[in-house]
Amino acid sequence: MTRISTHIMFQGQGVEALNLYASTFPDFKILAREDYGADDMGPAGTIKLATIEFNGAILQVIDSPIPHAFDLTPSMSLFVDCDSEDELTWVFATLSEGGEVMMPLDNYGFSQRFGWCRDRFGLSWQINLP
Repeated sequence: MTRISTHIMFQGQGVEALNLYASTFPDFKILAREDYGADDMGPAGTIKLATIEFNGAILQVIDSPIPHAFDLTPSMSLFVDCDSEDELTWVFATLSEGGEVMMPLDNYGFSQRFGWCRDRFGLSWQINLP
């Protein structure tokens, strides 16, 4: 094995999700991206496959060309350690806007502050200040 990556499947909102993550994480990079074309299986302009990197994590993102009855679940989250209270507050507010706060920012005893949310695309985030 050479690498294990997180693979995230959106249902038509991949481009919008990447834009949110690019505006949230200063070191966000698209390492590779291929979109569906007019003659492809998926809607033109949606993501066939993108490889992204931020905060040391490499993720693969697709827009499924086939509708599925299932979607993302909070049982799998991206866990982000922040460097400051300001960064924690901003990242949490940005990602939770239009989504769902599952645990508001607070001290739960295992770190200085922690919050858990789902962004408006359904991806679960645990935001932490160690």
